[in-house]
Amino acid sequence: MDSPKKTNISLNILEDRMGYSFKDSGLLLHALTHSSYSNEMRMNKEDNNERLEFLGDAVLELITSEYVYLSYGDLKEGDLTKLRASIVCEQTLSSCAKDLGIGEFLLLGKGEDSSGGRNRDSILSDSLEAIIGAIYLDGGFTSAKEFIKNNILKKVSNKELFFDSKTILQEIVQNHNNKAKIHYKLISEDGPDHDKSFTTALYVGNERLGVGKGKTKKAAEQEAAQQAIIKLQKKK
Repeated sequence: MDSPKKTNISLNILEDRMGYSFKDSGLLLHALTHSSYSNEMRMNKEDNNERLEFLGDAVLELITSEYVYLSYGDLKEGDLTKLRASIVCEQTLSSCAKDLGIGEFLLLGKGEDSSGGRNRDSILSDSLEAIIGAIYLDGGFTSAKEFIKNNILKKVSNKELFFDSKTILQEIVQNHNNKAKIHYKLISEDGPDHDKSFTTALYVGNERLGVGKGKTKKAAEQEAAQQAIIKLQKKK
């Protein structure tokens, strides 16, 4: 393990990125301790981050449930559940963890580290949940909510992290107006065959609500759907 001085400096860097300063820095260090490290160092089983992950998962689900409930009044219970699942999924959380650079600070066993564990989505998402649990214990519910809002939900509200925006948009439109139809129109294809870029417009009825660009037609449609969701929410 790093010397205490070096570890404290590293943790201060991470705290600055997260926008939260721990009163008990040991909690953050605990949240960053993977089971492979605790096993290798012959630490007690409870010294890895799995229990904090359990707690953080519950806190994240509650705060995300409140967010989707207040933000998407057009969605029914089943659709809210799907939306919440898309926000708290491994792909979303690992993306947020990468933005914070959490992988740099993880305590991993040598085997896990050498096999790419610092960039593994499952490890990163679990570690982010463990950090949420640690913040909850250190600073309470309000601090955990602020962290989640700033580091996860703001990205969602900007529609950077909806991985199935087309489905979410379909459900919003159906719940609002069953007669409206969504259709996508390919506007352009640019670039050579090995590096194409597609631009697609999305229409709800006759109204154009979004334009997306991507390396595939599907990616362009997803981005257009993200824009449409933003516009429909603003109209509300």
